[in-house]
Amino acid sequence: MAVTEAENPLLGEITCGTLLQKLQEIWDEVGESDEERDKLLLQIEEECLNVYKKKVELAAKSRAELLQTLSDATVELSNLTTALGEKSYIDIPDKTSGTIKEQLSAIAPALEQLWQQKEERVRAFSDVQSQIQKICEEIAGGLNNGPHVVDETDLSLKRLDDFQRKLQELQKEKSDRLQKVLEFVSTVHDLCAVLRLDFLSTVTEVHPSLDEANGVQTKSISNETLARLAKTVLTLKEDKMQRLKKLQELATQLTDLWNLMDTSDEERELFDHVTSNISASVHEVTASGALALDLIEQAEVEVDRLDQLKSSRMKEIAFKKQSELEEIYARAHIEIKPEVVRERIMSLIDAGNTEPTELLADMDSQIAKAKEEAFSRKEILDRVEKWMSACEEESWLEDYNRDQNRYSASRGAHLNLKRAEKARILVSKITAMVDTLIAKTRAWEEENSMSFEYDGVPLLAMLDEYTMLRQEREDEKRRLKVSCFILC
Repeated sequence: MAVTEAENPLLGEITCGTLLQKLQEIWDEVGESDEERDKLLLQIEEECLNVYKKKVELAAKSRAELLQTLSDATVELSNLTTALGEKSYIDIPDKTSGTIKEQLSAIAPALEQLWQQKEERVRAFSDVQSQIQKICEEIAGGLNNGPHVVDETDLSLKRLDDFQRKLQELQKEKSDRLQKVLEFVSTVHDLCAVLRLDFLSTVTEVHPSLDEANGVQTKSISNETLARLAKTVLTLKEDKMQRLKKLQELATQLTDLWNLMDTSDEERELFDHVTSNISASVHEVTASGALALDLIEQAEVEVDRLDQLKSSRMKEIAFKKQSELEEIYARAHIEIKPEVVRERIMSLIDAGNTEPTELLADMDSQIAKAKEEAFSRKEILDRVEKWMSACEEESWLEDYNRDQNRYSASRGAHLNLKRAEKARILVSKITAMVDTLIAKTRAWEEENSMSFEYDGVPLLAMLDEYTMLRQEREDEKRRLKVSCFILC
């Protein structure tokens, strides 16, 4: 039983005392000597001491590691708060008492929060600095300054605000530059359209990114691009000014030749695109192709052609103006001798003693005077026309009154009846018409100191003759009525 209990020490509570007691019992039972017993006890004591020493060393090492961890955490906490500059925003413990683990546990949450804030702040700095670097490279013309590095020793909000303000300034500068580039490109487009130049090749020669196919944000905004665009615009404007000056000179020549040669409106309309800008300022010329080189060349060819035709067409133009003059006189019922005038024109042109422009100017002057004279005669001529129309109605009415079948029910009789009624009213006004016409004619003759002739016959003589004839007809009618009354 003693051996079994010794081999099974878990039967009761095991302590150093119970084990030592158990060892004594075993020794007693075995008969171990005191010397051997002391030796074994000394060995046990040394083994226990070694175990304690190891445990103490491990505990001291663990304490040292915890102290180092606490020191590192404290330093890291200080570095993070200094870098972030936000100690007031984080609940940082100020505990220097208590166990080491308690101090670590107190620091850990704040440290974790600061680490998270640092990561977020680094990302914010990296994003802002990346945008700043990108815009700076765009302004510099695409020069790559290498990857940017975030200074993690100063991650304060103040420094971040400084970077953000700088970014906003650069973004505004980029926006202004981009707007300027777009204005330049738009101006180049308009100028190329007016000059009929290849816009795409012109603008991409400045920078390939200025192609309309590329997005707005991808266009170059560098100093070099802006300078080259400004130079291109200046060159195109100078070209536009020179072309407009040349075109206006040609338009003036064309107009003079047209006026000289009495060119028809249809022929002039073919060069409306040239003459429409004859007095325009350079800023007013905006139509597409208005100053194209081929258009200027066409105008030059036309000027040369008209110069060659000028002499050969002078007779035709002069005779045309003479025809116009004759037509004016004919409408005004003024008699002239056109054959004599045409012979004179032919002799002047053949002799070459008169400048074509002087001859045409003289004929234009004659036409103007003829128009003035015709205008001064217009009122009287209108009254003459009404008088003659009334005379025709009077003659018709006399024939109508002699018609024995005028009241028959034949076709159209009612129309003749209506016409007769109107004719009687008109005929009744003839005397007043003639009297007014005589008065107007005499006033005209006094004012112009010349006789008013109608197709070569003095109008007053015509009116006097008509008055006499009409009076004779009236007298004859009265005699017939008297004779008829006597017979009846």
